[in-house]
Amino acid sequence: MFSQGQLIFGLCFFIAFVIVMIFAYRKDLALHKIFYKGNYKVLLVFLLFIAILFVIKFFFKR
Repeated sequence: MFSQGQLIFGLCFFIAFVIVMIFAYRKDLALHKIFYKGNYKVLLVFLLFIAILFVIKFFFKR
């Protein structure tokens, strides 16, 4: 499906991308703590909403 060169390039690109993202996140960590306080609440509400949709779908499927 992919040639060996394409797989090697993809692997190298993925590793470089992850390393750059880690450095960028660490650089902005102080700003994240200031501006994104409580963002886990939004994530929890979103996941709860998705769970409720699945429960509704399950009960109305019968």
